[in-house]
Amino acid sequence: MNTSKKNVKTLTVLSLCVAVAMLLSYVEHLLPVFIPIPGVKIGLANVATVFALYTLGAWYAAVVSGVRVVLSALLFGNVLGLLYSASGAALALVGMILLKKCRVFSAVGVSVVGGVLHNVAQIIAASLVMETLSLVTFYLPVLLVSGTVAGVVIGVASGLLVARLKDKI
Repeated sequence: MNTSKKNVKTLTVLSLCVAVAMLLSYVEHLLPVFIPIPGVKIGLANVATVFALYTLGAWYAAVVSGVRVVLSALLFGNVLGLLYSASGAALALVGMILLKKCRVFSAVGVSVVGGVLHNVAQIIAASLVMETLSLVTFYLPVLLVSGTVAGVVIGVASGLLVARLKDKI
């Protein structure tokens, strides 16, 4: 395939990943809260980020994640939400990229690390904003469990998508 066609194909897949991430963010925003703990959610949009990481590469995954975080904050959130989401997304992405490079873990393992690191970064950001470390003691254990569960769900979904679509991209 010539370079021009490859660039168009990559841009098309990247655009679809961003669109899917935004759609999943919207769907998650509409879902009722089953767990009455602020910040606990599955992170459906991260399916698009993990998919991009495995099919397009780290830079494209960062673009998907960054665009989704900013647009979601503008559409569904606020400034503090942007701070928490951006810090979580950044640390999660760095961790996932490094772990993927090791080639030891599957998409599930990489996604679990992303889910956990996302929550760790959010707790750090919240502790700095609220000027208290008590959040770490009481809130972090709950978020570590929820991040692990969400990471497994997102990793399984992403792994299935990558397995089905990688040869078509």
